[in-house]
Amino acid sequence: MKLWVLRHGQAEPQTRTDAERELTAHGREEVLRSAAKLLGQPLDAIYASPFVRTRQTAELVREALGLDEPARLVPWLIGDTDPKAIIAELDDLEKAGLKHVLLVSHQPLVSLLIGLLEDGQSRELPSMHTASLAELEGDWAMAGAMRLCGISHPEGSGHR
Repeated sequence: MKLWVLRHGQAEPQTRTDAERELTAHGREEVLRSAAKLLGQPLDAIYASPFVRTRQTAELVREALGLDEPARLVPWLIGDTDPKAIIAELDDLEKAGLKHVLLVSHQPLVSLLIGLLEDGQSRELPSMHTASLAELEGDWAMAGAMRLCGISHPEGSGHR
């Protein structure tokens, strides 16, 4: 399985609720720079948290890559989800035949998930800024069974 984990782009600092925060113009630019790194990749599906900023991030990536299928919005990618629960969801995706998947979510979940997949420990990676993109691969999406191929950051990314 090949897995990409993308943190949403920079979002507004405040709205009525955290779930309603939208991407800023800078955040949209960050996402497009990260999306360019996915050009030519055999992406089977995009899964995203239902929060506005992650939906917008997933849509920008989908459009930039020219994909027809919309992102699948799932509650298991909301930021306070236990990363172990996501591994169970990834197992279901593999069983359904999906081998190349992009997940769009929030910090600290993206860091904790990457750490768990890479070495079996949920640890927060300090390098997952807004619109940072991690690439992992392995035979199975299990704790400690995937290799972190790298993390790329759009120029000028921030921490919101």
